[in-house]
Amino acid sequence: MSYISGARSLPDEQVRIASTKMDGIGPKKAIQLRYRLGISGNIKMNELTKYQIDQISQMIAQDHVVHWELKRGERADIERLISISRYRGIRHQDGSPLRGQRTHTNARTARKQIRK
Repeated sequence: MSYISGARSLPDEQVRIASTKMDGIGPKKAIQLRYRLGISGNIKMNELTKYQIDQISQMIAQDHVVHWELKRGERADIERLISISRYRGIRHQDGSPLRGQRTHTNARTARKQIRK
């Protein structure tokens, strides 16, 4: 089992599937990454050499915002909305649904925090 950019990858998964387990990398970026490195389509993670794994991690670090950096950016955006008192920021602060969903009968998980 290897770790690439903070995401655990199982040894019997294909490279394109294992790379989509990382936050910020979807199917399209995984295929592009595989082509740029010249890795075959059906190769599994346990068949990669240490050099290829290092290449994958370097390519991801150079070109993509993944894992902690992505989560830090999302949290900074939410904090900015809260600080300027935007409607979405207030809804984030309250734990209420943000995008116009019904709250009278739905959004039970959000409303549990408010009831207590």
